[in-house]
Amino acid sequence: MSRASNKSIPLHDAKYSRRHMLKLGGALAGALAMPGLARAAGPKIRVGYLPLSAGLPFYAAVEKGYFKEAGLDVEPVRFSSAQQIMEAMLAGRLEGCANGTGTATLGIGAIAEHGVFRVFCTNPSNKDHILEEILVGKASPYKTIADLKGKKIACGPGIQNTTLCKAILEGGGVPGIKPVELPYEQHVAAIAAGQVDAAYALEPMGTLGRLNGSTRVLEPAVVSHYVLGDPSAPWHGGAAVLTAAFVEANPQVSKQYIAAYLRGVDLVRHSLDSTLVYLSGYTPITADLAKQVPMAAYASYTELSADDLRYYQKFYDFFSQKGVFSEKVDVTSMLYKG
Repeated sequence: MSRASNKSIPLHDAKYSRRHMLKLGGALAGALAMPGLARAAGPKIRVGYLPLSAGLPFYAAVEKGYFKEAGLDVEPVRFSSAQQIMEAMLAGRLEGCANGTGTATLGIGAIAEHGVFRVFCTNPSNKDHILEEILVGKASPYKTIADLKGKKIACGPGIQNTTLCKAILEGGGVPGIKPVELPYEQHVAAIAAGQVDAAYALEPMGTLGRLNGSTRVLEPAVVSHYVLGDPSAPWHGGAAVLTAAFVEANPQVSKQYIAAYLRGVDLVRHSLDSTLVYLSGYTPITADLAKQVPMAAYASYTELSADDLRYYQKFYDFFSQKGVFSEKVDVTSMLYKG
């Protein structure tokens, strides 16, 4: 598979205007001007992340020192599943999470404790901005998802991954599959070892398997296709959030954190090749291979269009229809209001 386009979804590029950048710059300037912030005197901000390419803006902001420049004490904490991250935030062990954390899992947390999260950045993906795909062995005979009937399929851990995997397989003509939950990093190795025949995987796992010669992409952008009904539709499957408790207790620090994080988003948008190296250390991809990884797009809370919110809500309604959500969740109720 050729490397996907790394340009941001045009709608979001257009709205990431000079006015928005001036606002962002002003917030950062204010943060840096406040006495004592350069010494990271504020509260520690523990941020959960998964070993996925979607977290790149967070990795870049950490490695470029954007949080330190804003006087923030940010601690990245690696997890194996979105559910672990969600539960850690509910328990007060994390103040937030990075992009790539499953939005459906966050929705479950919002049902358990209404108003608990404040989403400030999503990572929409589609056929042009690839995050997810069905992987198979490089030498396997499979040509379509329908060819996977009776086969053993893996997916990432957690209810979002299992629910989506089942829906994708059913949409592709393979109903009744119970996927095997494996950590993201094990998908390629499990296919190569013959432990599973295919996997619903997230980047950079597909790139890793392609470059080491063990797997190939059977079909990309499968959530947009089979769940949202259009391969071009933006799938807001991951998000960066702060907990409402942290935002309410630390409104100014929260603004500073979000401004620094969005500097990372801006860097990814405009200097992608220079930032891909930061996937190394946070994901299984090495620095020399990082530039081969396709990227999702990003949308801050100020950039979400009516179309974005419609598809975001459609994704949530899908989980309500499947009985995963015990009640309807309004995505706008979870957005950071700034």
